[in-house]
Amino acid sequence: MLDPWAIKLVQIPLKACARILKKKDIKPDQVTIAGFGIGLLAFFALWMNWYIIGLFFIILNRFMDGLDGALARLTNKTDAGGFLDICLDFIFYSGMVAGFALADPQNNAIPAVFLLLSFVGTGTSFLAFAVMAQKYDLNSLAYPHKAMYYIGGLTEGTETIIFFTIICIFPDHFSFFAFFFAFLCLITTITRVWSGYARLKEVAKNKEKMVFKQSMEIGNNP
Repeated sequence: MLDPWAIKLVQIPLKACARILKKKDIKPDQVTIAGFGIGLLAFFALWMNWYIIGLFFIILNRFMDGLDGALARLTNKTDAGGFLDICLDFIFYSGMVAGFALADPQNNAIPAVFLLLSFVGTGTSFLAFAVMAQKYDLNSLAYPHKAMYYIGGLTEGTETIIFFTIICIFPDHFSFFAFFFAFLCLITTITRVWSGYARLKEVAKNKEKMVFKQSMEIGNNP
């Protein structure tokens, strides 16, 4: 929901950093992998109850996630790079929740399970629609620069970063915030499934009408 606004806010610093990396001949995939490595450091920091250090690595990981895309647009944006980026993103998000679960299993394990379940819902609805959008050659007007179709929702990347920030600052209240964010993710999943289903039904129907019209025009030609 907040991603379009956040993307505009960080574009200038990301582009400036991307130009520097381009001059040094650093590849987007290298930035993606380095960012994921920083995400692993965040996971271990959370596991060790070093929450502020973990938050630092989380923010740095998210900055690197935006930086690889900015660099790709300046150099060579590839489907392979987009695939790698989205895969590591979803592993990172789940890893942060796992870090909190391991930090305090007695209090955090059950809320973490519900939160991970909600992440599966948002991730599955997101990726499934992206596959279908590619099949029908659909383009996202809100995120035209992305490697795949980004279907929006109540909880997107910016909201997730805000959530991670809050639970790192208030780790003793992880349970409450995890259940609350899981509920928001559930709403996102429901709206994505419903809107995605309706959109694809409409696209398929329009395609059938077009095929029928073309067949009629061919049949009417002498």
